[in-house]
Amino acid sequence: MKIIAESSSTRTEWALVDGERIVEHAFTTGINPFFQSRREISHCIRLELGEAFFRRRWDHVYFYGAGCSSQEKRKIIESSLVAQFKTPVTVESDLLGAARGLLVRSPGIVCILGTGSNSCLYNGEEIVKTVPPLGYILGDEGSGAYMGKLLIADVIRGLAPEEISRAFMDKFMVSANALMDRVYTNPLPSRTLAQYATFLAEHLDNEYARNLVYNAFLAFFRRNIAAYDYQGQSLNFVGSTCVLFKDILVQAAADFGVGVSKTIRYSMPGLVEYHAAD
Repeated sequence: MKIIAESSSTRTEWALVDGERIVEHAFTTGINPFFQSRREISHCIRLELGEAFFRRRWDHVYFYGAGCSSQEKRKIIESSLVAQFKTPVTVESDLLGAARGLLVRSPGIVCILGTGSNSCLYNGEEIVKTVPPLGYILGDEGSGAYMGKLLIADVIRGLAPEEISRAFMDKFMVSANALMDRVYTNPLPSRTLAQYATFLAEHLDNEYARNLVYNAFLAFFRRNIAAYDYQGQSLNFVGSTCVLFKDILVQAAADFGVGVSKTIRYSMPGLVEYHAAD
């Protein structure tokens, strides 16, 4: 039996797996070594994960996570997991997890559109090309954090329509100064920004809200997908944001000149299938 975990900056999904059968299933808060120390990660795992995951030593732990693109960051996660589970551990990026979860062993272009965004060209086993996502300050086009950042800035500056600004303030009951404080003092700012993207989903009948989402996706295609030889490749998406705004994503893709092959919320079913052969 093995443990498979897939983590974004917002939430981590855990599965205790016997072959292709999920024996235990759980969610904890997101784990990201860019924002959390080894001690904080261990604390999250031990206190939030059910005791069923600690009953004995398992065959292997496979962890796919945001912020795990470098060896240095993977080591932080690995040392924490080894300390908690006393089991051999493999740590990979959330992007490879998305690729294996979406396509298992088929090739194509894989995109994450959740709290953050990312993309790669996958050959059916490994990633062969990526475009640096650059995070919520310099990049992450098409993500929940990217949309939340644009929305908050427009509301504070008075650039959003009056009805949108009024609805925003009525919903969140927060001042401009408090919004700034939440973003700039929060240890996980991308998660803070992304929570405001759900407001846009409630107001898609408003032209401003719909255009903000559409243009965020179009920016993702122009600044990320355009870097690949994308014609003839299947284009696949995973994450909360791509599911929440699926119709607008498909429209933006069509206007860019590509079709969307698959859109799913979670990678776990495909990851279970991929690792069943281990």
